[in-house]
Amino acid sequence: MATTTLTLLRSPVLARKLPYIHSKFPSLPKPSKLDLSKKESSKLLNENIHQLISSASLPITAFSLPLFLDAKDAFAVGGEFGILEGKTFALIHPAVMGLLFFYTLWAGYLGWQWRRVRTIQNEISELKKQVKPAAVTPDGKPVEAPPSPVELKIQQLTEERKELIKGSYKDRHFNAGSILLGFGVLESIGGGLNTWFRTGKLFPGPHLFAGAGITVLWAVAAALVPAMQKGNETARNLHIALNALNVLLFIWQIPTGFEIVLKVFEFTKWP
Repeated sequence: MATTTLTLLRSPVLARKLPYIHSKFPSLPKPSKLDLSKKESSKLLNENIHQLISSASLPITAFSLPLFLDAKDAFAVGGEFGILEGKTFALIHPAVMGLLFFYTLWAGYLGWQWRRVRTIQNEISELKKQVKPAAVTPDGKPVEAPPSPVELKIQQLTEERKELIKGSYKDRHFNAGSILLGFGVLESIGGGLNTWFRTGKLFPGPHLFAGAGITVLWAVAAALVPAMQKGNETARNLHIALNALNVLLFIWQIPTGFEIVLKVFEFTKWP
């Protein structure tokens, strides 16, 4: 304790605190230079220093300990975070991300159906250009004839479009994308925090980098929505491409995530 305190006393930070420390302890007797020999003066000085260290070591150490601890020691992991370091909290991330993977596929399906609503109308418009005018009699009455293949196709697509419109795919896709963005970003950051709670550090590697990439793709794809709502076809195509890449990254990330889950069961305790 005395050695630690002497080391701390040499610190420039504590040097500014010494006047306060001296004010808390009684003044030590000062020997007279005329009455003491050189040997006695040295002995008395050592005793005085020892007395000061013994009485002040505990408060000085308690005061200075937070200032001189290494940062990595201050954030050491060993039960300080309680259940946040346990297996229960660690398994939340893989469970949520597994659900979000399937929810991503569902959101993609809804988006594709909404795209079909828009593109099917373009198909109908193009087919209508191919319909030949109906034949008429000399007196101007239309000649009854079976519908042509083009007209049958138009009828089929029109019925299909009506059914798609009933599905409200536009609103459902928008809502699904919003939920995916919110929970996805939240759980991506939560996964990194959970690793830090359990180990005191992060592990740069495929799983971490893929997760960061997925989070960025979510954000960029969502940022294209205003342009998409204005009819920008380039933004729509880029939105689809980014989300397709997102799904591929998600699939590629599954094996590394499974390995981490096995390590959680091996090295982490309940709860």
